[in-house]
Amino acid sequence: MISAMRRTPFSCLLPRGLAACRSEHASPTASQVQNLTRYPFSKVDNSDIAHFEGILSPARVLSNSDDVAGYCTDWMKMSGGPGSVVLRPTSTQEVSAIMKHCHDRNLAVVPQGGLTGLVGGSIPAFDEVVVSMSLMNKIISIDPMSGALVCQAGCVLQTLNDAVSEQGMTMPYDLGAKGSCQIGGNVATNAGGIRFLRYGSLHGSVLGLEVVLADGTVVDNLSTLRKDNTGYDIKQLFIGSEGTLGVVTGVAMSTPTKPKAVTVCFVGCRTFPDVLQTYRAAKDSLGEVLSACEFLDSAAMSILEKNLGLTNPLGSQFPFYVLVEVSGSDGDHDEEKVTRFVEAGSSFENGVLATEPSKIRAIWTLRESVAEALMHDGFQNKFDISLPLENLYAIVGVMRDRVGAMATSCLGYGHLGDGNLHLNITSKEYNTEMQGKIYPFVYDWTAQQRGSISAEHGVGMYKSQYIGLSKSKAALSVMRSVKTALDPKGILNPYKVLPPLPSH
Repeated sequence: MISAMRRTPFSCLLPRGLAACRSEHASPTASQVQNLTRYPFSKVDNSDIAHFEGILSPARVLSNSDDVAGYCTDWMKMSGGPGSVVLRPTSTQEVSAIMKHCHDRNLAVVPQGGLTGLVGGSIPAFDEVVVSMSLMNKIISIDPMSGALVCQAGCVLQTLNDAVSEQGMTMPYDLGAKGSCQIGGNVATNAGGIRFLRYGSLHGSVLGLEVVLADGTVVDNLSTLRKDNTGYDIKQLFIGSEGTLGVVTGVAMSTPTKPKAVTVCFVGCRTFPDVLQTYRAAKDSLGEVLSACEFLDSAAMSILEKNLGLTNPLGSQFPFYVLVEVSGSDGDHDEEKVTRFVEAGSSFENGVLATEPSKIRAIWTLRESVAEALMHDGFQNKFDISLPLENLYAIVGVMRDRVGAMATSCLGYGHLGDGNLHLNITSKEYNTEMQGKIYPFVYDWTAQQRGSISAEHGVGMYKSQYIGLSKSKAALSVMRSVKTALDPKGILNPYKVLPPLPSH
C-alpha cells in the first residue's frame, strides 16, 4: 500500500532512441508460411502499365521491382509476394478508374495504408496490384461545433490528432503506430487501441465512409450526421472488412472534446489477480474519468530495459505493472481522485503519479514501446486475442511451459478495459519445431476459453485459416455471401480474412 506518491525523475524513462527498428533475421514469405496457392487471376502486362499511367501519371506508377519491394513487407518484416505494380492515386476518381480496369481484366488488388499491420493484411501474397493510399492525405473539413472530421483515407493518425487538437478535440482512438498508420487502414481493420475503454470502437465513432467497390462503383456515404436511420447502415460492412469488400477512400468521424487535464499513475502488482483487483478498483473509484487501463508483465519490462534502454520508474521489479489514466475537465479534481485511489489501494505496493505532459508521455512510452523492443529479439509470433478477464493472462504461463528454452521471450501485455491480451513469443530465428508447438495451439486454447483469435489487429493473411475458431459456420456463410455480392470475382485483397474455398 502506498502512503505517499513517489515522483520519479522521468528523464530516466526516455529510450536511447525511438527510431523504428526491424529484425534482420531471415524468415519465409507469408504465402509459404500460410501454404497458399495463387488463384487464377490475370497477370499485369505492359498494356496494363500503360493504362495505369494514363489514369495517374508515370511518376505515380511504380513497376520497377526494387521500387515495388518496399510495398511488399509490413511492420512484422514478413515478406509477401513480389507484387507487380504499385499505384499511388490522389483522388477517389482515380481509385475508381483503377478498380474498373482491374475488374475488367481480372487483376487482384491489395489496398494499402501505412504498412503498420501485424497480420499480413496489407501486403500482396503473390503478384497483386498494390494500391497505396499514402497520397490521399487531405483533410477536407473539421467542424468544431459538431466535432465531425472529414478526410481522405491516407491521412496519418498523428496528423489528424494534431489538426483536431487545434480545434479543441481529440481523435477517439490512439495507437502506438499513430505516427505512420493511416485512417483508412484503421477503419478497414477496426483498430482498437488504448482509448477503447473510454470511447469504444470505430463502429461507433465513424459517421460515414466513401468506398470504391471492386468494379469501380463509388459508394458516397460520407455523411457527418450523428443520427441517420434510413435503411441499412452500410458503412458498418466496411469497418473491419480489411479491404476485402471495397477500398475506403474517405472517412467522416466524430471526434470528442479534448480533455483539459490528464493524470496517469503506474503501479506494481505481485499477482495477476492483484492486477484485476486494481482494474476493478479503478473502475469503481475513477469510473467517469477513467480513460485507459493497461498492464504489462515483468518480462515485457525487462525487454524494454534491455533492448531500448528504458528504466523502470518504480525502481524495483514487480511481476506485473498497471497503467491507469484519467482525463477530464478539472485537473485538480482528477488528480485528487487518483491520489485517493492509489493511497487506498491494497492490490499494489508501489507507484508513481504524473500530471505533466512530458512525464505522462514517458510513462506511456513504456507501454507503447514493447512491440518495438521485441523487434530486437529475432523472429516474432504475435497474438492479439481477447479473453474473459479471469483467463486473460493464463495462456502466457501455458506457452512458457510449452516452448521452454526454444523461445527468446514469452510475454504478455495489453488492455484490461476490453480484455485484450498481446501474447508475444520470439526466437532468434524462424524455428519450425517451436512453430509446431505454437500453432494452432494458441488459437485452439483461445477458442476453448470462448475468446477471439483477433481482438483488434484483424485477421489478414496470417489468421484466415483459423477464423472458424471464432465464427460459426453460419456466420462465415453470411460473410461469404456479402463478399460474393460486392466482389463476385474475388479480386479485392484475396487470401485475406476468409479461408480459401475448396474450389480455389
